[in-house]
Amino acid sequence: MNELPLEVSCAELKGRLDDGVELMLVDCREPFEHEVVRLPDACLMPMGTIPSRVAELAAVEGPLVVYCHHGMRSAQTAAWLRENGVPQAQSLAGGVDAWATEIDPTLPRY
Repeated sequence: MNELPLEVSCAELKGRLDDGVELMLVDCREPFEHEVVRLPDACLMPMGTIPSRVAELAAVEGPLVVYCHHGMRSAQTAAWLRENGVPQAQSLAGGVDAWATEIDPTLPRY
């Protein structure tokens, strides 16, 4: 059983970042989406590449938050990662679109 919920809210992630919590942000969208808008310091790993990089992600010691456009792909990715040895994986609820709405309205939306 996982201690962390599968999803993390934008407000909770913002709080962690503001508090200086070291975490890995993984953008599981496609490169063209990442070019439109992305969160600072996010690592681009399109969803289709995640299985080939699971060992790399399993080696991450701290929190790992996956995000996409609206939270669907990242929820699937975080669940898959948990099933494959990355218990600290979480999905950003609502994705980068929710982040742009709730946290940083200067970010472009698509």
